[in-house]
Amino acid sequence: MSSKPVAPSQGVRHRSFAVFPEHEGPAIAGNRHRRMRAQNFVVEWVESGGNAFEVESPAEMLLIFPDVGATVTPLAPQGEPVAVPNKGSACVVAAGRCRVQLVAPGTCTVIASSRPDVDPASVINDSAYAQPDARIKPTGRPFQRQPGAPLVTVFDMAQVTAPADNPRLKMLQTDTLSINWVEYQGVRDRKALSPHSHSDLEQGSLALAGNFIHHLRVNWGRDANLWRDDEHLAAASPSLVVVPVDLVHTTEGVGEGHHLLLDVFSPPREDFIAKGWVHNAGDYAIRAPQP
Repeated sequence: MSSKPVAPSQGVRHRSFAVFPEHEGPAIAGNRHRRMRAQNFVVEWVESGGNAFEVESPAEMLLIFPDVGATVTPLAPQGEPVAVPNKGSACVVAAGRCRVQLVAPGTCTVIASSRPDVDPASVINDSAYAQPDARIKPTGRPFQRQPGAPLVTVFDMAQVTAPADNPRLKMLQTDTLSINWVEYQGVRDRKALSPHSHSDLEQGSLALAGNFIHHLRVNWGRDANLWRDDEHLAAASPSLVVVPVDLVHTTEGVGEGHHLLLDVFSPPREDFIAKGWVHNAGDYAIRAPQP
């Protein structure tokens, strides 16, 4: 029997949150894997002792290397090894299976809209999605790569230019998801926060460096039984909060030092693409609507 979707009248769902090292996660071939999900995507934080590991998806994947470089080898379809020369890189990897070998012990984050190789029982918050939310736009396959695209495309994020009219964010997409790469030194200006909500999508905010506070608010409606107190959620790195539909949110980097936060969306943010903000949007064509 299929799950019954959550109706809008039932109000705002509870957010999901985890600091990854606080969860044991499965140990596979000497590596530790922590996994969380939203309705339309899965985030896997891999703490590698130096051994290779494999990942698979029927859609493109994003691989994030915040602290060490790696070699990424597509296995199906077959391809040549592609070196990631330094930390701070992101890779778009073609659909299929690939092997990841970090050059030294470190971490890698895998983001995909579908991961058939991941056991749902190993996902920290899988039970939160026993009932899907009917308000969330399905991922589908909204984009396709232009012909002749490589199996792995590497982006040195230090060399990616932020859009002139939105200089705080660097953005990438795959065929089924997109990310905002938010990186800065020191605290975020408390006079320039950006509280907002989404009516038809979830947002994952993945903290990979620094400490943050996620400010979360449920707007008051007519039914006071659905009201909730504001939440100011302290988030150390590495951690992930999944923000549900209609929850007002903004994130503040606190403390000195390096801050790196990735916002994750699936399907890709077509509003950002239309504004010319997504760095690699030219690698994709919009697929015709499905009948």
